[in-house]
Amino acid sequence: QVQLVESGGGLVQAAGSLRLSCAASGSIFSDNVMGWYRQAPGKERELAASITSGGSTNYADSVKGRFTISRDNAKNVVYLQMNSLKPEDTAVYYCNLHAGWRGVYWGQGTQVTVSS
Repeated sequence: QVQLVESGGGLVQAAGSLRLSCAASGSIFSDNVMGWYRQAPGKERELAASITSGGSTNYADSVKGRFTISRDNAKNVVYLQMNSLKPEDTAVYYCNLHAGWRGVYWGQGTQVTVSS
């Protein structure tokens, strides 16, 4: 079993920055993909960014150039640095760990609110 705990959400003004962290614990295997998904009110959950254990990254077009995902494999932590935030970035952000056949795990979510 894997547990994911997010932190770092909050309220920020447009053009501001926030850094989200997600700490993974439990039966974590080295070969996995970690990512951040987000869900705005009335919308479906969508991928914001992901990173493989080897460091390959993937970003949604809407966050490219503004968000940076990184991870510390030794600490089993993934980060999302969010710069130049916009009101449309307001959402609940969920940490995700995809370990292939071993399972897919989700954090409890952290609220990010960007005021205009």
